[in-house]
Amino acid sequence: MTKIAFRTRIEDLRRRELIEAAHRVFMQHGLGGMTTKRICDEAGMSPGILSYYFKGKEDVLFAMVRLNNRLLMEAVATGLAQATTRWGRLEAIIAGNFPEGLFEPNIANAWLSVCAASATNQRYARLQRIFYARLQSNLASVFRDVLPDARFKQIALALGTMIDGLWLRRATGEPLTPQDGAVLVLGVAVALLTEAERAQLAA
Repeated sequence: MTKIAFRTRIEDLRRRELIEAAHRVFMQHGLGGMTTKRICDEAGMSPGILSYYFKGKEDVLFAMVRLNNRLLMEAVATGLAQATTRWGRLEAIIAGNFPEGLFEPNIANAWLSVCAASATNQRYARLQRIFYARLQSNLASVFRDVLPDARFKQIALALGTMIDGLWLRRATGEPLTPQDGAVLVLGVAVALLTEAERAQLAA
């Protein structure tokens, strides 16, 4: 291994450790308490090292939300791998959007901060587009050849909006569990689909 490759691997590791430390600090103290000192103390590193890897707290927040989005996508992928029917895929997609340990007020607030900033911050906007495109693609794998395109778009928008709304409610401190979120969104899907459509998805 070359010195450059070794240094890059170490830098990636340190960056990941700082992101994970920032996540733990954020969960305990919220966005206002996510100070450089607390993050570095949590990571067991000197205070000045954060500025070497990140431009500022906003940069750390972005990295942390991106990490949480990746964990959410992994939760969905795990569920999809175990599904044996289209309906099972739908359940996995919905449940994966409310992962245990992530559907918490502080994380929901961080996500909302990114949503609000995406109107003027292109990096945040791109992160949101990637997330929504992945949700759309996953839902398409469920409804393809079952619903006409216009109806699929309507139902996908309804489900996505419901998911967003529940994360918003969680950010305000509403005592919702991941199971609550999944049940509510699945209930909307049941209400929007006809009996014949549900039968096709369950086959």
